[in-house]
Amino acid sequence: MTTTLHNPAAAEVSDIDRSARCSLSFLIFSALGWLVAGGVLALLNLIQAHSPSFLSECSWFSFGRLQALQETALIYGWSVNAGLAAGLWLLIRLGGAPIRGANYVGVGAIFWNLGLTLGLIGIAVGEMTSFSLLQLPRYIQPLMLVAFAVSSAPGVLAWTGRRAESTYATQWYVIAALFLFPWFFSAAQVMLLFAPVRGVLQNAVAAWYGQNVLSLLLAPLAIAVLYYIVPKIKGKVLPAYDFAIYGFWSLVLFGSWIGGRHLIGGPVPAWIPTVAIAAAAILLFHHIIVAINLRGVFSTEGSIVLKFAAAGFAAYLLTGIGDAVFSMRGPAAVTHFTYFEQAQLQLALASFSLLVFAALYYLAPRLFGAAWPSAGLIRAHYLASLIGFTVLIVSLAIAGWRQGVALNNPELSFAAIAAQSRPWLQVATAAQALLVLGNLALLVHFIRLMLGKASAESAAQFRQPQALEASAS
Repeated sequence: MTTTLHNPAAAEVSDIDRSARCSLSFLIFSALGWLVAGGVLALLNLIQAHSPSFLSECSWFSFGRLQALQETALIYGWSVNAGLAAGLWLLIRLGGAPIRGANYVGVGAIFWNLGLTLGLIGIAVGEMTSFSLLQLPRYIQPLMLVAFAVSSAPGVLAWTGRRAESTYATQWYVIAALFLFPWFFSAAQVMLLFAPVRGVLQNAVAAWYGQNVLSLLLAPLAIAVLYYIVPKIKGKVLPAYDFAIYGFWSLVLFGSWIGGRHLIGGPVPAWIPTVAIAAAAILLFHHIIVAINLRGVFSTEGSIVLKFAAAGFAAYLLTGIGDAVFSMRGPAAVTHFTYFEQAQLQLALASFSLLVFAALYYLAPRLFGAAWPSAGLIRAHYLASLIGFTVLIVSLAIAGWRQGVALNNPELSFAAIAAQSRPWLQVATAAQALLVLGNLALLVHFIRLMLGKASAESAAQFRQPQALEASAS
């Protein structure tokens, strides 16, 4: 039953949202800015992939540096800022109390984004590291670690100071991400940069870290969104919810072991990629449990938030299946060191992005007490995201597969292989351009929402507590 505006619970929920408005707004605005900037860098990178002479005389934007700039902006700029904003909002909502230590979020976010900006400049001038997803210069990374810890402290306070002893799957996943990221981020810094391990152990640690970013940071934050908004919008308790704990622990225990699949055929002990192959297969159990719990998301019933969530969840399931299938040595012999691996990375980022888009479209009106100004911009962003991600991933996958088959043919020259991949990379470039336009529309739309004035009707609508606030995550 929906409570009225005069119910004390309604005022409490309004206070919760209002207490986090400034800090979360800064995180979301920063995230969307980095999303657009990272998209532009990805567009330039794809143009160089099929037209190597593009910006060839500008050392700041050479192909290797553009790849690092793109990944860093999208992972540490867009994903961390947006994921932290969504995660903190979920924790305070389920904790049932206004945010504590909101200033820590703001201070940490300022230093995080300042460090990221300086780090991107360092990458552009050639001071990056050689480790995938950890290319930030070594002198920036300790600052980033401290900034994240400061920003996430209010989330821990919301967890420890929650008003109910019972907890929900949403809280498990967010807290896991907030605790696990500083652990493996600091461990990777020590083992790769400040007290580096020797030889092939560096490759193993780098692969472990890169997989942890995807499996233990981005994936938990994205799944936390699903466990919250699906029962909220559907108005129903999730089916087989008692099994959610098994899905959670299977991700935490086996998610980081998959990184060794990138070392198949490399100079490492054979057991490392073998364990990764087994872990990828075992992790399908996590995807099965989550699919059973959240199967209702695919019945969208006209909700744009559920449409984003359904698309993101489908991408998440495909990511798990793809990791399990293409970790096998047979398919890996074709896809290894090709654009196919980029397609897999883009699929993981698409899953996270679509689910966080759903979270933003759900939480932002409640944060500001006003509806989104334009339904047309929301639909345009949805179509641009859905078409852009689909075409980008499929085109990169086809280019990578053809590239891998050709590389295994000793009669083909590299020039001939590049000619085969070029049309598909051009298609991927067009898809990336569409994504940039869609994300730019979201940024403009969010600015309009942030600067606009709420009407009394919309304020009353979003101050009312949603059904299942205390009965399902």
